[in-house]
Amino acid sequence: MIERDRPRLARGLRQTGYLGMLAAGLLLVGQLAYTAERSDAALELHRRPALSVSGGETIVPMASDGHFWVTAEVNGRELDFLIDTGATFTGIGRDAAEKLGIQPDPQQAPLELETANGVITATMGKIEALRFGNIEVRGLPVAVPQDTADDTQVIGMNLLSQLASWRVEGEKLVLVPKR
Repeated sequence: MIERDRPRLARGLRQTGYLGMLAAGLLLVGQLAYTAERSDAALELHRRPALSVSGGETIVPMASDGHFWVTAEVNGRELDFLIDTGATFTGIGRDAAEKLGIQPDPQQAPLELETANGVITATMGKIEALRFGNIEVRGLPVAVPQDTADDTQVIGMNLLSQLASWRVEGEKLVLVPKR
């Protein structure tokens, strides 16, 4: 009846209804993504589960992307790191290395490293101190990529091998420092 008597009002009401349904759908999808334990949206929202320390062990829960992530203090600044048991070296992106004052070792030639994203050229530097949970490492050699814009920080085997042990239990990575 409204459409026959007032077609512009009917069109406006219909379009408002469509917009309302679209907004409700987007809110529902957003809420589901935010509360999901495993989703790319949760990862993008930085909803990585926090690590804990229990009985002298640092326990890192698996993130929604299926990886283990920690926020570590490096030379007094916080950085997010992916723990990668397949990486030989701990790596810090070029921009982060510059901000942290990590200088390339002039005694060491650049290295070619095979990564999940292909071969990269990296120079070696040194982190004064890296801390997370009850793990603390000093004087850690780090690879700084020179020919890539990837700024993902990676904790590699050169750090993990300094621990007493590490293991994966279900969806948790358990790191045990040396005493």
